[in-house]
Amino acid sequence: MFIETRGNDGIKPKEVNFSEAILYPNASFGGLYVPKSIPKFNEDFLKKAKNLTYKEVALEVLKLFKIDIKESVLKEALNLYDEFDNPNSPAPLVKIGENCLVNELYHGPTRAFKDMALQPFGNILSHLAKHRSENYLILAATSGDTGPATLESFSDKPNIKVVCLYPDGGTSDVQRLQMTTAGGKNLKVFGIHGNFDDAQQALKELLNKDEFHKKLKEVDINLSAANSVNFGRIIFQTIYHIYAYVQALKMGEISSEEKVYFTIPSGNFGNALGAYYAKKMGLPIEKILIASNINNILTQLFTTGIYDLRDRELLKTTSPAMDILISSNVERLLYDLFGSKRTKELMESLKKERFYTLNKEELSALQESFDAVYSDDDFGKEIMSEYALKGYILDPHTATCFKVKELNLKPLKNIFCATAEWTKFAPTLFSALQKSKTSHSDKVALEGVSNALKIPIPSQIKNLFSKEIIHDSVIDKKEIESEILKFLKDER
Repeated sequence: MFIETRGNDGIKPKEVNFSEAILYPNASFGGLYVPKSIPKFNEDFLKKAKNLTYKEVALEVLKLFKIDIKESVLKEALNLYDEFDNPNSPAPLVKIGENCLVNELYHGPTRAFKDMALQPFGNILSHLAKHRSENYLILAATSGDTGPATLESFSDKPNIKVVCLYPDGGTSDVQRLQMTTAGGKNLKVFGIHGNFDDAQQALKELLNKDEFHKKLKEVDINLSAANSVNFGRIIFQTIYHIYAYVQALKMGEISSEEKVYFTIPSGNFGNALGAYYAKKMGLPIEKILIASNINNILTQLFTTGIYDLRDRELLKTTSPAMDILISSNVERLLYDLFGSKRTKELMESLKKERFYTLNKEELSALQESFDAVYSDDDFGKEIMSEYALKGYILDPHTATCFKVKELNLKPLKNIFCATAEWTKFAPTLFSALQKSKTSHSDKVALEGVSNALKIPIPSQIKNLFSKEIIHDSVIDKKEIESEILKFLKDER
């Protein structure tokens, strides 16, 4: 069963099952749904997992959560991993240094880690909508990768309509093209004047706005979300961390129950939260290391216990998926450590005062599982250039992981999460290779990197530049609700 991070308002049910939590993710007081308890591995789980495929491990993990989805539906959803580059290894683990392994999470249809969760999650949510003969509007706010993965997952699914919001000018050309050329008849994409935090805030407000829900009900539509405010995303993100450890065992890189670090480039904190839940389930993680760019709000939190948005302005960087100041999933961590009363208090302080401060004991509890660093664009480009010349190609988000080498770490294996393929951010890689600050278009940069490093451009990316632009609307934040309702009316 699932409960709420800020407590119950006496109107919503005190507990809901998994289906309800993912179909209706708006919890009391603007909070989020979390599992009532986190299941634990038994002693033989990891030993057994060494002999299982990714899909088989995923099914075993989902069974541990005892969610109310039939096994046949789960298997159908997990079969979507067969469409990844290598059906036998949808998220390969690659050794690139003595103690450094990279979990490549970008081998799905949109070339980013969001596919790992959104492919099966979208299938399950679509199944529930069809089975219940209900219609759903799925909202997605994106800093660049959630949008394409959501649109891909829900395209032309029955009983589903999708509206995706992205910050105009805040994504790469490739990411924008992946969204604006999306052809499903049930899809609508809007650029907005603003940044990701603006898009995400608009989504949260609509999820919790009674008047908007009433207007949707008038046209027989329910409201849900594809962002990681929806636990349907988090449960699948927990799985790939577990399997990364299993792969390290299979490769002989670690021995049974040997502790490792997980280093995760993090913006909205969903990826890192999945690792935290995996740790709670029994995965031998020494610590989860959070890597950020100069929008280092998470570094501040995990090193000082302060979350302070006062006098902070979002900065645009070459790792735009981390250009975020309001990291939604931190709330789930606060709940797990401090309970609903304290979480509500902290989140209300953040909303009203734009900051909160943890006490000494709370910060200590946070630091038992986490540490954090941040890097600037120049550091990332140096790392990208250095490793490209060694034969391993990184995107700018994954490059921030290397900053953790400045921490006082034990000599343990470190698993880096590679969150996107280089093709999503080719201009940054190309300028890194040229050791130049000259900016090139994505198309020119893709060809430049391909020629320089003698590597192919995947067809999913190459074909984007000849596709028709279908969604060209860029709107103000105040227009979002009316434009969504207009889209739904036009579709009827």
